[in-house]
Amino acid sequence: MDNYWKKISVVLSAGIVGLLVTGVMLTLPRSFNRDTMAQEQIQRQIQGQSLSAAQDLSAAFHNVAEALRPSVVSISTKQTQVIGGGQRQLPPGLRRQLPPGFDDFFDFGNPRPQKREAEGMGSGVIVRGDGYILTNNHVVKDADTLTVQMSDDSIVEAKVVGTDPQTDLAVVKVDLQGLQPVMFGNSDEIRVGDWVLAIGSPFGLDQTVTAGIISGKNRVQGIVDDGNGFEDFLQTDAAINPGNSGGPLVNLRGELVGINTAILSRTGASAGIGFAIPVSLAKPVFESIIETGTVRRGFLGAQVVDVTPENVKKYDLSVQHGALIGAVLENQPAATSGLQPGDVVTMLDGKPIRSGTQLRNYIASRPPGSVVLMEVTRNGTQIQVSVNLEERTNAAMAMFGSGTVLGAELTPVTPESARQYGYEGLTSGLIVTSIEDGSVAARGDLQVGDVIESAGGIQVGSADQLSLLVDEAARQQQPLRLVVRRGNSRMLLVVR
Repeated sequence: MDNYWKKISVVLSAGIVGLLVTGVMLTLPRSFNRDTMAQEQIQRQIQGQSLSAAQDLSAAFHNVAEALRPSVVSISTKQTQVIGGGQRQLPPGLRRQLPPGFDDFFDFGNPRPQKREAEGMGSGVIVRGDGYILTNNHVVKDADTLTVQMSDDSIVEAKVVGTDPQTDLAVVKVDLQGLQPVMFGNSDEIRVGDWVLAIGSPFGLDQTVTAGIISGKNRVQGIVDDGNGFEDFLQTDAAINPGNSGGPLVNLRGELVGINTAILSRTGASAGIGFAIPVSLAKPVFESIIETGTVRRGFLGAQVVDVTPENVKKYDLSVQHGALIGAVLENQPAATSGLQPGDVVTMLDGKPIRSGTQLRNYIASRPPGSVVLMEVTRNGTQIQVSVNLEERTNAAMAMFGSGTVLGAELTPVTPESARQYGYEGLTSGLIVTSIEDGSVAARGDLQVGDVIESAGGIQVGSADQLSLLVDEAARQQQPLRLVVRRGNSRMLLVVR
């Protein structure tokens, strides 16, 4: 009986509490109830919208990854390397006097060169259905053998069609038909903050997909071709690691916008700063390689620098951005079209130009014979200049380093100029092409055909550089020592 009454008491108590709570709620202001309900509704909407947006983004990532899978490949290389043979050795006379094996106690190394096989890996993206694949030059450089793993895990042999060290791009080909090529996007229109996916084989893990955004554009790092290449990198925080090189960077439409190339890292692994060659720079290169096996570039014949605040003040420029013409070569396209030192190029074929690098890259992407239309600011006035580009060659580029110093006509070493004067294997220096009678060069015993390799212990590659060294030596009232190659001999000459 006691338990019975206890149960009734509990029920009655619960009922009374419920009535009290209901009464309190009914006595609250209606505005309070409405506010609470509105807040709950807003929270439900936000949660629903957030989840929907996340699901849509996830679906986009998935769809792009699936669509790109057949177009992305892994590249493996093998290369025979020769090591040893260049280490310090015991003199032969002393070696013969030692007991057999005694010199092993010393770190003199093995005098005989040894061969070893090195392996490399990278990624690539199919750009034509008949087997053409785009990748980085550094992925396939010096490779003896090359294999490509397709998306179905089949492995086929490949060959290098052509390379372009100046952009770090290469084209390889597999003997297959009916492949799925990538679609091409517009890297010029992609914006900082846009989503992108990096696909490749980091650390050998094929078909790895990472997501990020475009963190920056028009990055120049000075890493391609020892700083002499063409750079206009897209920066991304999508994870790029060793093995990703040569793989595609794509937008959420599945279009190729860049070729993953390099990272900025203290450890060698991704630190959230990766660089991709924009497709606007890559496409003309691989198309030229496929068509001709090489890359032919346009040549303007002008020295170009950025418009900086310092240059604006120094030259009293009326614009804040563009490409400043510093000098023009006589009888070359820039000069014959009417361009002058001090001109600022602000538009090129209808595209805004904000730096000398942009102009340089664009000119190099045009084939010889192309006509480009420039909008130029000259002394505050806007004019249009039409330029017919010639071909960028070693000889053409050498004109920038040519000049007269100490009464000697000098030109940088190129394969053509080296052959002309009977040299083989030369890659740097200044060739003496003529000497004025009675000049400092003549009194210093320089001769036509000599190659000036260094001055004051510094390697020289242009007449301007040598002229600065001559001026510095004169300022210090010191003779200048030149290391000169003459035929098969190297000698030291002194000029004062």
